[in-house]
Amino acid sequence: MSNYIPPFEINNNMLSLVSDIMEKIGRLDNSLSLDKNPRLRKQNRINSIHSSLAIENNNLSYEQVVDVINDKLVMGPQKEIQEVKNAYNAYEMLTELNPYSLDDLKKVHGVMTFLTVKESGEFRKGSEGVFDGDKCIFICPPADRVKSLMEDLFNWMKENKDNIHPLILSSIFHYEFVFIHPFSDGNGRTARLWQNIILYNWKRIFEYLPIESRIHKYQEEYYNVIAKSHINGNSNEFIEFMLKMINETLDEVSNTVPDIVDNTTININKLLDVMEINKPMTSKELMDKLNIKTKETLRSGYLDPAINAGYIKLTIPDKPTSKNQMYYKVNK
Repeated sequence: MSNYIPPFEINNNMLSLVSDIMEKIGRLDNSLSLDKNPRLRKQNRINSIHSSLAIENNNLSYEQVVDVINDKLVMGPQKEIQEVKNAYNAYEMLTELNPYSLDDLKKVHGVMTFLTVKESGEFRKGSEGVFDGDKCIFICPPADRVKSLMEDLFNWMKENKDNIHPLILSSIFHYEFVFIHPFSDGNGRTARLWQNIILYNWKRIFEYLPIESRIHKYQEEYYNVIAKSHINGNSNEFIEFMLKMINETLDEVSNTVPDIVDNTTININKLLDVMEINKPMTSKELMDKLNIKTKETLRSGYLDPAINAGYIKLTIPDKPTSKNQMYYKVNK
């Protein structure tokens, strides 16, 4: 077994940022706001895709990215259009992938770079470097070491996923992945998506948080902290940068959903007011009590958030769509 340990040190600033992030996640989790707003979820997903590709010099506008995703005709370089299609397909896989599986990582890279990279889904076979104009500022590890370095990284993550906070562990992964530079192309896009996959497996809310948009806004700093981490021989500055990006993304998302949070709470309270503890009611009875016209409105606006919050239970939990389904309020 390898003795590989990525060089980093957890400091007070990191812990303070983690605390802030946890508090904001708690508020958004309690509101269920992203769960109840498909429009906002889709908008955030498109922001992630557009921003992550823009960081890698894809010049399609946000509106063009939307059109590509919606299968509309877009005038632009075919490679950049294909990159959007690939990124959309890769992000759609986010909930299905094991963040600690190297095979899954190669699979998603294959999707991310389909028809645009010769060695799609395969580790690079040649030498790579990072350039600032014509100047090489960093030489990546030799190709013959990539496989073992990636195996060491994934083994380290598996061994430490319960010991190191996911916010920090995912940031360490992001930096180490960029340092190893395992693919001939598509490394940045894959690293950013994979950090989201690690975080999603910790908290579902990360499925739709557009962290990439924040990184794009601070793109120069993003590259600078990567370069500084290379020089310093540890990922400390990069970890702090990524925690800052996540923290600010949560601020931005929170500012877009205050009305949704209030409406969700109001609807739950309305539903609870017309129900009695442990007395089952049908959908029709609830719709009549609440003066609601459609079952979809009842389900999405009232029942689902109340069920998710633990206030309402189903009489037939194994068959949620049963025609005989009823709902009852619990003493919470």
